[in-house]
Amino acid sequence: MKRKKICVVGAGWAGLAAAIGATQGGHQVTVLEASRTLGGRARALAAGVTHPLPDGSVGALDNGQHILIGAYRETLKLMRLVGVEPEDTLLRLPLTLLQPDGSGLRLPDWPQPWNLLAGVLGAKGWSWGDKQSLMTAIRRWQRSHFQCSAAASVADICVGIRPLVMDTFISPLCVSALNTPVQDASGQVFLTVLGDTLKAVVPRIAADSAQNTNGIKHWAGSDILLPKTDLSALFPDAAARWLEAHGTQIRLGARAPAPRWQAGHWYAGDEEFDAIVWATSPAHAVQALSEYAPQAPKNLGIYLERWLRPAQKLQFASIATVYAHAEGLVLPYAMLALPSSPQAPAQFVFDRGQLGGPTGLMAFVVSAATGDAETTQALVLAQAQRELEPWLQGRPLASVQTVVEKRATVACTPRQVRPPQRIAPGLLACGDYLYAPYPSTLEGAVRSGLMAALALDEADGFSWKD
Repeated sequence: MKRKKICVVGAGWAGLAAAIGATQGGHQVTVLEASRTLGGRARALAAGVTHPLPDGSVGALDNGQHILIGAYRETLKLMRLVGVEPEDTLLRLPLTLLQPDGSGLRLPDWPQPWNLLAGVLGAKGWSWGDKQSLMTAIRRWQRSHFQCSAAASVADICVGIRPLVMDTFISPLCVSALNTPVQDASGQVFLTVLGDTLKAVVPRIAADSAQNTNGIKHWAGSDILLPKTDLSALFPDAAARWLEAHGTQIRLGARAPAPRWQAGHWYAGDEEFDAIVWATSPAHAVQALSEYAPQAPKNLGIYLERWLRPAQKLQFASIATVYAHAEGLVLPYAMLALPSSPQAPAQFVFDRGQLGGPTGLMAFVVSAATGDAETTQALVLAQAQRELEPWLQGRPLASVQTVVEKRATVACTPRQVRPPQRIAPGLLACGDYLYAPYPSTLEGAVRSGLMAALALDEADGFSWKD
């Protein structure tokens, strides 16, 4: 196989995965990243920077609270490859969607599928009819092999599920996974995620090998995995160390101009490459390719316009994370679901003190956020004061920082057409917005990056007249 000179533009999780895959494939890889921090949208706010809290302590904040699940096979595999042990850096919780009053679903730590059956039967606050409506729907989805009409929304495929179950299980699960409300979210993508979640079993190293003679336990695909370190340390920083140890160049603060083809090679600025993997956000990819398309050779321009058409039609959804602190506040679980409404927009709260951070630091997540940062923060703090009063006991929650990622994910709607990974021969794209079976997730980003690396061999044998 010919060793190629490859440029990866963007060092988010997708770009780093593409660089690792290309390096493993024997290629000479250069990574260009415009910012000074690796990880894209899933990173620490600033590398090595801590933020002061109201009680005088400090804590590291992320550019939004993220969760992983046990079904993220490729992400967990890549973390291990670069020297990050998921067992040490992620807190595993069997799927838990409990409300502050203790109602809701919490699966026991049992093998699948018995964990789901026991969890539904034991769900607090649900009537027998509520539980039966969910199990009937799950059996229907299983019989259809987790397939539905491309035009169906999550609300459409959930007909027959009772309102309480929709409000306390389906809606929070949908908005956390797809970042889109049930009435607008793609039923097929939801079923794909749900099918992987219910079917996946992921081997892991036992924390208590004395109780497990072969040293291996399993993570269920439905397990929630919460980072116990900042997001940069969870994967991007270790990936960069692995890449540099294997001869890959990583240039931070290096904003790549629009890609350009000339005389049989692709160029990023004045530097020549055999192929380029464009791993930026979709907005930056559209901007760069739109800038170059009018100047490109005619046949190449056709490729670019064909890719740009669906890319320019993508719609986006925002996510807000409100960090707040109350001295001594400890929740019963590291993650709680919250009753949400337009005036109480947060769907989840995470106790960062149980995730390696300072005690009392909370992260409230508003998926599919619609308000500005100031309004969202005020509504969330009022909501939190009400919902967490049993543990606050009159103590006030003080705001620390609010992060609003306006284009956090692609809105995951029915019949959505995503751009292809191959922009043109020798020019590939990767990112969470491209991996069509999945919503915009870390797993989608990683899989897209690895697929781009595998597709590099398709770059051979192309030429255009200038």
